[in-house]
Amino acid sequence: MADTAAPPQPASLSIIERRRIEAELAAAIYEAMAAELGAEKAKEILARGIIAAAKRAAQGFARQAPGGATSLDSFADLLPLWMKDDALEIEVLHRDPKRFDFNVTRCRYAEMYRAMGLGHLGDALSCNRDGVFCQGYDARIKLTRTQTIMDGASHCDFRYVLDEGADKQGTDKRG
Repeated sequence: MADTAAPPQPASLSIIERRRIEAELAAAIYEAMAAELGAEKAKEILARGIIAAAKRAAQGFARQAPGGATSLDSFADLLPLWMKDDALEIEVLHRDPKRFDFNVTRCRYAEMYRAMGLGHLGDALSCNRDGVFCQGYDARIKLTRTQTIMDGASHCDFRYVLDEGADKQGTDKRG
């Protein structure tokens, strides 16, 4: 959700605006790689880089968690950052300390990438970040998502659970 291990960016620049700026640069890099390596390989490399950046960004957010302790609640409290500027419309289905379920019913990120002619890269530029972001924030948080607006579905189904059998680094404590 950001590009370095630095702490979260100032509130003056919304995440959707950041994504637009990043997409302009990523598109140029993708095109150069695609010319040399082919579109499939270029998209794979782009996705790997963005996933790594998302994990580093999540770790930066985790360092700023309330009281220094991450949880599913503190993770869920970050969602308004991604919603700023009406970037997402969501329907919360369930929220408690162990489970957070919501649907995204409108995604301006997907709309923006399509308008930029980058719909074919939208999953690499945004959607792929989600699962690794929660893991980078707290390895006990797991995301299940079976569909996205980016891929043509009517909504994105985000289902987060806190795996209490793992520690914050993702190691299974159950032995």
